[in-house]
Amino acid sequence: MKKVLVVGELNVDIILNNIDGFPEIGKEILAEQMTVTLGSSSAIFASNLCSLGADVTFLGKIGQDQFGELIEDTLQKKGVKTDSLIKSKAYATGSTIVLNYDLDRANITFPGAMEHLNAQEVEDGIFAEVEHLHVSSIFMQPALKSGILDLFKRAKSCGLTTSLDPQWDPSEQWDLNLQEVLPYIDIFLPNRAELLNLTKTSTIEDGIDSITDVANIIAVKDGAEGSYLINKGKTEWLPAFLNKNVADAIGAGDSFDAGFIFQYIQDKPLIECLKFANLTGAINTTESGGTKAFENKDRIMEIAQTRFSYSI
Repeated sequence: MKKVLVVGELNVDIILNNIDGFPEIGKEILAEQMTVTLGSSSAIFASNLCSLGADVTFLGKIGQDQFGELIEDTLQKKGVKTDSLIKSKAYATGSTIVLNYDLDRANITFPGAMEHLNAQEVEDGIFAEVEHLHVSSIFMQPALKSGILDLFKRAKSCGLTTSLDPQWDPSEQWDLNLQEVLPYIDIFLPNRAELLNLTKTSTIEDGIDSITDVANIIAVKDGAEGSYLINKGKTEWLPAFLNKNVADAIGAGDSFDAGFIFQYIQDKPLIECLKFANLTGAINTTESGGTKAFENKDRIMEIAQTRFSYSI
């Protein structure tokens, strides 16, 4: 199994559930439940990938504060290697307030230290210790985004396989040059909305067609509608594993990524990677937050069997 380096954003999630309506200026509403937990797409991916059994190292930037300590401690308890975390004196650790409404949510993020991580801080020496590089949430990290092409080029020149989940662009500018960067990305992992916005198209088919000449493998997440695998001009679709009692969908896409990459770094057939990704995305929705359902491998296997009749 290949060792994985995750380069990405780190923040704490403050999740509010059972909210009495929607916020309005000048008014106050109540939430019945609050959870403070490890947040960020990259951290959820790394944590759940490690719980599945992978060897994972994280490189990201946090502040020297209580939120930073919570993040580092939580990653370590999950088994993620944190020696490469960069602890900033100048910037506070990022945080996100999550207003959770059934399967959807509204987020407010203070980026803090995460938006100051740059590609030059990912030195070539660390590539000698791993075999796969994963990057998430590129639009939340402008300093990293400006050097993303160089980062992936250097990783490929060092013999690594690579993956990218672009995530949502808060500015909605979607200024990522896919024609330039996709040749250096082995697995591209957008969801439907991200694919359509990045390619400025209106259907998954058109979005895929617009990048197949430069992309390698594409796995598109489409929520309860399933997912798509595109490789060498061939498109395959698999249905989702449906959970009738969803706790929330926070981190489901990141857990999908973790399932796909877990199989991929073991050289499993791509369609098996996609099926397992659908499963881990569904497992995520059985507990609140992005990591609770991925307590350990035994717990993951239990949920897969009892909730989805799937044996790992």
